[in-house]
Amino acid sequence: MFSTSQKIGVLGGGQLGKMLCLAAADWDFQLYILDKSPEYPAGKVCAGFTSGDFKNYDDVLAFGMDKDILTIEIEHVNTDALRELERLGKTVHPSPAALDIIKDKGAQKEFYRDHNIPATRFELFSSERDLKEAVRAGRWRLPFVQKTRTAGYDGRGVAVLREPADMDSKLLSGACLAEEMASIRTELAVIAARNAAGEVAVFPPVEMDVHPEANLVELLLCPARVSPLVMAEAEALAERVIRAFDICGLLAVEMFLTHDGQLLVNEVAPRPHNSGHHTIDSAPTSQFQQHLRAICNLPLGPTEQLAPAAMVNLLGEPGHNGPVYYEGVEKCLAMEGVYVHLYGKTTTSPFRKMGHVTVTGATPEAVIQKAETVKNTLKVLSLDSR
Repeated sequence: MFSTSQKIGVLGGGQLGKMLCLAAADWDFQLYILDKSPEYPAGKVCAGFTSGDFKNYDDVLAFGMDKDILTIEIEHVNTDALRELERLGKTVHPSPAALDIIKDKGAQKEFYRDHNIPATRFELFSSERDLKEAVRAGRWRLPFVQKTRTAGYDGRGVAVLREPADMDSKLLSGACLAEEMASIRTELAVIAARNAAGEVAVFPPVEMDVHPEANLVELLLCPARVSPLVMAEAEALAERVIRAFDICGLLAVEMFLTHDGQLLVNEVAPRPHNSGHHTIDSAPTSQFQQHLRAICNLPLGPTEQLAPAAMVNLLGEPGHNGPVYYEGVEKCLAMEGVYVHLYGKTTTSPFRKMGHVTVTGATPEAVIQKAETVKNTLKVLSLDSR
């Protein structure tokens, strides 16, 4: 329903919440944020801010009581409170049932297995000690990937174990899963949207380069450099996954394209996602507007790519902690087809996401070259280093 008077509550006040608020402003939608501090990025641009903990039952319940629609910008929220708000007649997207599966990476992998969605082989463990025992017994052989079952995001909660010494130095504690290392040719992401009427729209697949140390996306290219057949298969797989979860809103589906041509689902995120930021500057509908369309059961917008685009994540430089200073912004702003987005975080730390830059151009090769120039020019430093 299109209504400028309805109150939309968002759990989480980070950069995704900020960009969601900015998209909402085009239609005079009123977005209200729940998070710990109004100094967070979304606190500066939302219609109203409530200080609280989105993991706390009472905080979420109280926040949602006067809202018409509730949504999220991070998965790790109190779903018991969201269930109660649903029972009280509030619209909640994505559903708490889907959230409970997705925020537990073990349950997420079991969901793929139970729904015949292609993914890597895995095994669940109650602790890292049980995983060590499985390695000693020969059930798992190095190399493989370990993931904590909960609380992992932005590169956290993932360990790539390649050699015996890693079992002592890199192993993560707590309930976890081990998964086979895929023979990856390309890492892809596809963002799908679905509204309550059952309409689904899918953005073109993007190709991702991941920072080897931070395990964060460093450079993104759209459209991905894959065949038209692979693009169609990736889009169809993303639609299949969002329908399987019965989600209204966005679902970012991260995939591996293997050397033998298989597409394997790695993980999903039921919200706007880093892999869709380029849509603000290179698509007729941004992922943020699409999310609002979907949760409000409005017609979904067109998703075609208007021009080749690359996105560079602006990460805090190693060795820099403290008040942020951006070096090289003026040089980047002087370049044609370069769009700088800063998230409003006042302090930087190594590999912290501080913003992103979208680059558009006539060809994928041109935008990659320009993106490399941006990477080498725009640096996120601390004032103390000047």
